[in-house]
Amino acid sequence: MENIKPLKALTSQEINKIKYILTDVDDTLTLDGKLPPATLQALSDLQQAGIKVVAVTGACAGWCDQMVKLWPLSAVIGENGAFWMKKSNKGFETYYSIEQQQMQEQQRVLLAHLTLIVERYPDVCFAQDQPFRFCDVAIDIAQNRPRLDEHIIDELLTEIRSLSIDGQPAKATLSSIHINVWLGDHSKKVSSELFLKHKEDYQHTQQALYIGDSLNDESMFEWLETTVGVANIEPYLDQLEYKPAYITQSVAADGFVEFSQHFLKCRNV
Repeated sequence: MENIKPLKALTSQEINKIKYILTDVDDTLTLDGKLPPATLQALSDLQQAGIKVVAVTGACAGWCDQMVKLWPLSAVIGENGAFWMKKSNKGFETYYSIEQQQMQEQQRVLLAHLTLIVERYPDVCFAQDQPFRFCDVAIDIAQNRPRLDEHIIDELLTEIRSLSIDGQPAKATLSSIHINVWLGDHSKKVSSELFLKHKEDYQHTQQALYIGDSLNDESMFEWLETTVGVANIEPYLDQLEYKPAYITQSVAADGFVEFSQHFLKCRNV
């Protein structure tokens, strides 16, 4: 883990600049597919301290809807940047990267192409939450099944990334549980940057921190100066050109709680 510092090296000087914490969800806020009570408490503690926490996730629109309505979050950027959802004094708002009808038509065409690919792999299926997605298509590699063989994952990624539909190349990222595929220029980084530019209290990247666990977090590690990986990212570090600046001792949700406690302890010191 060359050049990656332990979380305890994250200083009060850096922490006191942070106004926004952007966080992955699966295997960062969750543990073994569940949301522990300690995660909700950590999110609540951060919110009460005046920190705005934004989930940045590949999760489907259906999950994002309930996250932003029920969890202590300021907003959710979903399906790897296809949209963001937030509650405000205006009510519940959803912002799309492109017009919703166009997005869902592109998804319909993409799903038809991917169905032809997936049918050639008897042990592969789409995510069970696919009907609740606005934009992308998710292939289940470890959510509701034992993890798919790595060589099959690599084959699928190679074939999917060779797709071009109506002149648009298919984008595909690998999370801890899914292969997420979409058409369009959005991404976790692109949409997070656009989201923050709408905020009056955000001026520069030193005011935002990202914490994640997987290969699809690399663009966020590249973009922001202050980044954290929960410990379960270690097996993927050799595959990342851009790595988190800091790493927790604990994995997944336990790592997020460790991070939250360190962050709040050092804040305003």
